Amino acid sequence: MRLIALFESITGATSQDCLIDEENDRVILIAKKGEMGLAIGKAGRNINTLRKMTGRNIDVVEAADEPKQLIKNALAPAKVKDIRITEKPDSKIAVVEVNSQDKAMAIGKNGKTIDKTRLLAKRYFQIDQVIIA
Repeated sequence: MRLIALFESITGATSQDCLIDEENDRVILIAKKGEMGLAIGKAGRNINTLRKMTGRNIDVVEAADEPKQLIKNALAPAKVKDIRITEKPDSKIAVVEVNSQDKAMAIGKNGKTIDKTRLLAKRYFQIDQVIIA
């Protein structure tokens, strides 16, 4: 709650949720739909301020009502061509097709971007696996 209050007071944007990713030493904030620009600030100023104040990396993802849109938002700025969500009796899998030149960006350094996407997809839409194709 403290991180959400800090985020909102610095950025002026509304945070719908906050996840602390201990494994990657970062905070993932979910910004209200349409408030990403406000959350990031001019030239990333708000994110840099939050990073300095918390001593952690800060990731901001725009909220979405649909699983495909949330996955696109989490993988940004990688360009997503298509997302197919398959439901099996015991699991849900999202296969994400990205441009070949954006594949490394979608995975992220040490898999951080895809890990963030998997966390969010699981938390909000009970998608067990996200695969980059």
